[in-house]
Amino acid sequence: MANNELRIPLQTPTTGSSNFLKACFNGTNAFLGIGLMTVPYALSSGGWLSLILFFLIAIMTFYTGILLKQCMEVDPSIRSYLDIAERAFGKKGRIIVMIIMNSELYLVAIGLLILEGDNLHKLFPKFMIKLGELTMDGRQSFVLITALIIFPSMLLTDLSLLSYVSATGVFSCLIILVSIFCVGLFNGVGFHKRGTLLNVKSLSTAVSLYIVCFAGHPVIPSIYTSMRNTYQFSKVLLFSFILTAFTYLAMAMVGYLMYGDSVESQITLSLPTNKVLSEVAIYTTLLIPITRYALMLTPVATAIEGGLSENYKNQRSVRLMIRVGLLISTVIVAYVFPYYESLIAIVGSIFVVSASFLLPCLCYLKISSDLRCGWNCEQMGIVGIFVFGILAGVLGTYSSVYDLVT
Repeated sequence: MANNELRIPLQTPTTGSSNFLKACFNGTNAFLGIGLMTVPYALSSGGWLSLILFFLIAIMTFYTGILLKQCMEVDPSIRSYLDIAERAFGKKGRIIVMIIMNSELYLVAIGLLILEGDNLHKLFPKFMIKLGELTMDGRQSFVLITALIIFPSMLLTDLSLLSYVSATGVFSCLIILVSIFCVGLFNGVGFHKRGTLLNVKSLSTAVSLYIVCFAGHPVIPSIYTSMRNTYQFSKVLLFSFILTAFTYLAMAMVGYLMYGDSVESQITLSLPTNKVLSEVAIYTTLLIPITRYALMLTPVATAIEGGLSENYKNQRSVRLMIRVGLLISTVIVAYVFPYYESLIAIVGSIFVVSASFLLPCLCYLKISSDLRCGWNCEQMGIVGIFVFGILAGVLGTYSSVYDLVT
């Protein structure tokens, strides 16, 4: 997301070059992510019946993706999520959406550091750093080490190489899923845990973590505009959602049947460390933060640079200071609040709810109001999705913050 998008008009439409299969890959890669690590914990939080809400969330977010497509069809000059917000609510809408998107990226970057630290500590539980009287435990030490490893990538201006590596996310997720399934099948863990039918007390946490699984809506306009035949977009989105939902569902059921209510917030933390298949899953997971951290924070740095005066925004020293400052700040937060599941639940209940539920509904209702009058069943359904998003956001945020504080 470029910051100077705030100062340029909606672009002239161009024809994309992606075919159907490439668009399906891009769509699936946009939705498959770190939610895969927490979805077994989400199922343990809500119980088996919470899967009804999982499917409901999948259906609603698929529909809000279609709403974004319909917003783009109204005005062919729309090229991005920010353009949709500007078309509906003007410059203020564009700024608000940019803040929401960058805040989500910033928190996800913190989550990546925690993810790396937790999994490295799983592999090397006795590791710690001693500096005189100061002693840092394994998790905190690995967060700092991860930051040092990531630091050179924050200095790059061309992230194309990391983009290609990160694009293997679909295959990485499948490797992790298959490896964990094989651990249960061949390493004596089994699939014998019965679990809980319904856990009302932590159902809101489960919903927030389920919502994170479908957090790719800001990328939807880019996929649409990249397609050679945009009339196939609905089929692309449907294919991506079916594959994504099936992968998440398989991981949730496999992890829950293996470990039941004792499953950790990250499924890899429950795996035995002395098995080759477990190490395959854990080491594959360790690649995710290394390849995605800089990609997450670069748009945030670019947004900050866009707010500077012309005298500073193009100075390399200033750009370096901004990136180093972002890295240090995320390390501090990950160091002080190393609670992965609570952080991801907050991301889901506030930012993903906004980008995947509330904003698509509001933008579509505002844009379509110029073309039709009165209310119909479709608009009532959209209002229902909006109300669900509000309830999920409020309850999920309260539950996540309460768990984080206590």
